[in-house]
Amino acid sequence: MSEQSSLTRRTFLAAGSVAAAGVAFSAKSYARVIGANDRIRMGFIGVGGMGSGHVDACLKLKEKDNLEFLGAADCWQTRAEAAATKLGAKAYTDYRKLLDTDVDYVTIATPEHRHAQMTLDALDAGKAVYVEKPMTHTIPQAQAVMKKVRETKLPLQVGVQAMSDDSYVTAGAAIKNGVIGKVVQAQIEYVRRYDKQGPWRDPDVTDSRPKPADLDWNAWLGHAPKIDWNPHHYFEWRNYSTYSGGICTDLFIHRITRIMKACNLLYPRRVVGMGGIWQWPDGRDLPDNFEMICEYPRGMTVYVLGTMSNRVGIDHLIRGYRGTLYFTGSGWVAKNKDGEVLDKHEKTGGEDIHLHHTNLHNHLRDNSVPLNCPIELGMAGVVAVNMANESWRSSTMMGWDAKNEKMVPAHTLKMSHTPEEETAAD
Repeated sequence: MSEQSSLTRRTFLAAGSVAAAGVAFSAKSYARVIGANDRIRMGFIGVGGMGSGHVDACLKLKEKDNLEFLGAADCWQTRAEAAATKLGAKAYTDYRKLLDTDVDYVTIATPEHRHAQMTLDALDAGKAVYVEKPMTHTIPQAQAVMKKVRETKLPLQVGVQAMSDDSYVTAGAAIKNGVIGKVVQAQIEYVRRYDKQGPWRDPDVTDSRPKPADLDWNAWLGHAPKIDWNPHHYFEWRNYSTYSGGICTDLFIHRITRIMKACNLLYPRRVVGMGGIWQWPDGRDLPDNFEMICEYPRGMTVYVLGTMSNRVGIDHLIRGYRGTLYFTGSGWVAKNKDGEVLDKHEKTGGEDIHLHHTNLHNHLRDNSVPLNCPIELGMAGVVAVNMANESWRSSTMMGWDAKNEKMVPAHTLKMSHTPEEETAAD
């Protein structure tokens, strides 16, 4: 990611609208200009669990959003054909052949380790992208995608669907206007309680489960190390760091993005990740209980709890000197220390895949409509969760080297202990 692709903290809240309104899409970027009444042509890459959710959601939107489905791609042919039959479209086992068609955009809902290459290939093919969270598996991959988006000027929507809930942008406006005073801390969680098999394990998946005859295992691995067929890696990939970041990238990305949006945050200054494989030592190499603390240059910390052994959560809130902003099921309310209501908001929208797709559809037809989760927000989330995972793996507090744009051990950086602006080129 170059300096030109960075954002200042002051402009981050408006990132979506700036990125949208300031772009004139070139003929090289788009095969065609999509008019207000034109049909949008879609394709789907990865049609397993989450991918099937995208298929079903877009089928419901077909008439309202004027959609046409050109294909479904999956390295497991049976899955590709099942989705294609639902859509009335063509099945592909090689996603690149889908990119050769006249689709306007594709959804990418594959394991994390495949997001980056598929996204880059789609952008190179002149297609807009809806990529599931996290945007990429690693920070360098996210930087490569950021660079490609800047070059092609193509829209990219990251699948953090909660960004289609206006609670966070309105909370950001209230905070900017001083409703709760100087912000110092935020907390949020993603907790679950799994049964005896543990997080992301399927009791029907055994060591002896054979590879489906029509599944291209090497295509699924992509650039990952080549290994023999392993049913646990394929069906339970979220437990292995080669393909996933586990709790942090699969769950925390939903939560940390909310706080980043509300508090106008970009890259953390320092991050600590703590936890362990405490309850299910079953061959996984990612923690089953985890938590992270991020410190940001504006002068605040963000705490995220993520136990998979107990579903009792904590309040989602942002603490300021004047008051506290509490997120609720219906929006948010800000109160002072005596419980007096300072401000409140009843949300519109929600954490909804339908709304998130419709937001992209509206943006494709009118680029003055901001994306709800643009590349800038996706990039910032990838940085935070990767720093937390690396902290856990290395037992080291990680720092963000802003000059060289990479994570390093925090003790190797000279850091101020006072708030500082995040400076970058416009």
